[in-house]
Amino acid sequence: MPTERVTFPGHAGDDLAARLDLPDGPHLATALFAHCFTCSKDIVAARRIAQRLASMGIAVLRFDFTGLGHSDGEFANTSFTSNVGDLVAAADYLAGRGMAPGLLIGHSLGGAAVLKARARIASAQAVVTIGAPFDPGHVTQSFRDALPRIEANGSAEVQLAGRPFTIGQRFVEDISAASLAPAIKDLDAALLVLHAPLDDTVGISNAAEIFGAARHPKSFITLDDATHLIDTAKDAEYAAEIIAAWVSRYVPMDRPAPPPGAPEGVVRVSEADPGGFLQDVQSGPDHHITADEPEAYGGTDKGLTPYGLVAAGLGACTSMTIRMYARRKGWPLTHVSVDICHDKAHAQDADGETPGTKIDHFDRRIRLEGDLDADQRARLMEIADKCPVHKTLEAGARVVTREWEPD
Repeated sequence: MPTERVTFPGHAGDDLAARLDLPDGPHLATALFAHCFTCSKDIVAARRIAQRLASMGIAVLRFDFTGLGHSDGEFANTSFTSNVGDLVAAADYLAGRGMAPGLLIGHSLGGAAVLKARARIASAQAVVTIGAPFDPGHVTQSFRDALPRIEANGSAEVQLAGRPFTIGQRFVEDISAASLAPAIKDLDAALLVLHAPLDDTVGISNAAEIFGAARHPKSFITLDDATHLIDTAKDAEYAAEIIAAWVSRYVPMDRPAPPPGAPEGVVRVSEADPGGFLQDVQSGPDHHITADEPEAYGGTDKGLTPYGLVAAGLGACTSMTIRMYARRKGWPLTHVSVDICHDKAHAQDADGETPGTKIDHFDRRIRLEGDLDADQRARLMEIADKCPVHKTLEAGARVVTREWEPD
């Protein structure tokens, strides 16, 4: 997944640092990601969600708000309103590149910010919040002991997640006065609310209030035992999967014509976890699965193995071929299922091939249901061998390998 390091001017003109995660193939749509309070663009949730969306053709811009991460400016001079302004500036930057965002994603306070910013980002047709507060003023609970000092002195240094930040009275007043209810009611975009029931930073009741204030179309998904920061790969991947499956229903994506010589388009496989074997497998913008290895072989067992995918292709093609023939004949086949097992078999055990070598062996068991007579069942079993994938496996195939080169 190619990533560009970019900068653009924020709400006050300060340079904001960003990463633009781009698809390996055609660019179909664009998303804008807003991180949580005092976090950065590089947290686990942001990286994994960006990677997953990029694999399905959606570019993702994730940036550091003013005064945070690698962005310029003074955090002490920022506010909730300035965060919204930074989001609008990010959307304007993308629009200037011909990539106006169709999807806004916000984590925690970033979720509240995208809800507020939507009215100023006309291109956005879908909004996702992750662990977002219904009342942005909720964030002051993380430094409530310092509120008297902030009020008395105009600002104060507080410790948040083990790091010092200077919070100004302007920030406290601005965020305390912010109201999301009108913005949510008039969102004019599809809404997906993701929240963890055990979130002890922003309680699950916030998700209920956001969901209740929104008009349809809206969806709510629980993140089970995830933390507020979605800081494990497992939980970040789950959130990414949900967003990826949901967004294609609401954000239009132009389907590119298949390249010459590839009538079914390009199947793209890319690493999801360089430390393991998990792979994102994408065929166009709508079809995604994962591939992996079992834990015993160093994987995480979150997807079919490569040979499992081959077996799935054989089983699916077999079932489809049988169904097409039975349908054409008008035979009473009510259901078909195919069990496939893969192993390596000694060649001499398979059609008397050269002893001492091994070949791939697929054991296929076909279950036919319906009021079929013996001749019909026999014919359908013969037709199974006409399955194109079966014929490819038996005849062999040629694989041409080249190193990818940019256009």
